[in-house]
Amino acid sequence: MLWEALGSVLLGLALSWAAAHHLPDRLPSGRVVYATGPVGALFGAYVTHAALGPSHLLATLAGALAIGAVLLSLLIRPSGSRRLRRALP
Repeated sequence: MLWEALGSVLLGLALSWAAAHHLPDRLPSGRVVYATGPVGALFGAYVTHAALGPSHLLATLAGALAIGAVLLSLLIRPSGSRRLRRALP
């Protein structure tokens, strides 16, 4: 379980770096991005480990990668030219 946790944190940091590097204008501050990736990956590893059991290291890391990517994608804001405006009643 220790290696799964360490691997998932490293995967989350790599995801955060990639997202911050490729989409700097569409993400919030770096603190939020670099905190969300590892936390999301740890949560994904926990859920996958609970569902599959202790002997599925690669599947657990794949689950950590998937959940970390999903949580980082929730931080992405729309681009400046396509912002939606709501009509006020």
